[in-house]
Amino acid sequence: MAALRALEDGREDRLFHDPYAERFVRAAGGDGYWDTAPAGWAAFAALMGEQVAVRTRYFDEELLRAVAEGCEQVVLLASGMDARAYRLDWPDRTRVFEVDLAEVLAFKAAVLRDAEPACQRVEVATDLRLDWPRALREAGFAPGAPTAWLIEGILYALTPEAAHALLDRVTSLSAPGSVAAFEHLPDNPALRTARTSISAEMANLWLGGPEGEPGLWWGRHGWTAQARDVREVAAAYGRPAPAAFDPARDGSGPGWVGTARLPKTG
Repeated sequence: MAALRALEDGREDRLFHDPYAERFVRAAGGDGYWDTAPAGWAAFAALMGEQVAVRTRYFDEELLRAVAEGCEQVVLLASGMDARAYRLDWPDRTRVFEVDLAEVLAFKAAVLRDAEPACQRVEVATDLRLDWPRALREAGFAPGAPTAWLIEGILYALTPEAAHALLDRVTSLSAPGSVAAFEHLPDNPALRTARTSISAEMANLWLGGPEGEPGLWWGRHGWTAQARDVREVAAAYGRPAPAAFDPARDGSGPGWVGTARLPKTG
C-alpha cells in the first residue's frame, strides 16, 4: 500500500501528498525496489492503484472533517505505514493514536526518526486479536470524548463474526458524536487476480467481513452510516472507475467507502 501511495504522490494530478510513502518503500526494499519489485507488481498496481488513491483522499477529508466537528482524538486501527499523523494539517490539541503491532510501529519510528508529527501522536503497541481497548485506554485514550476512527484495510480481512466483534469494541469506546471512516470491498475475481499476482499470502487475505450493505451492519451497532460506491467517489475526484470495481471489466464487483456517525444525545 505504501508503494501505491508513493506512485500516486509522484503524479502531477495526485489526489493527496504523501512524502513519506517512498521512504517506507526504500526502507523495506532498498533503493532498487522499483527495479526488483515482484513480477506481478505492475498488474497489481493497475488493478488497485486508483482505488487506493481514492480511498486515501476520501479518508483524509473525512478525518479532518470529523476533527473540525469536535473529535479531538483520532484512532488509526492497524495503522501500518499510515503517515497521516505527519502529513495532514491537524488542528491544535488533536491526538492521533496509532494502533498496531510493536514491530510495525518500531519500523515506522526508525524510518521517520527525523520527521516531526503534526499532532500529538501516540503509539499503541498491541494486537487487534487481543485486548486492544485496554491498551488504548492505558495509552491515554478517553472513551468519554468523541473520537474519529479509521478502519481501513481491515474489515474484509476478518470473518463476519470477527468483524462484528471489532465494531462492538469500537462502539463500546465511542462517545456520542464519534465518527468512523471505513471501507468494504467484497471479494471478486479481479481482486483475487491482483492479490495472487503478488503472493499467496495476499491471495488468502480476504475473509469476507460483515455481509450485506455496509450501512445496515453499522446500523445494527447503533451508528448512522453513509456508504458510497467507490466509483462515485472516484468520479467526484475526476478519476475513472477503479479497475477491480468497474462493471465494464470482467470479474469486477462492488466496493464502498463510507462514514458512520454515532448520534449525539440531547
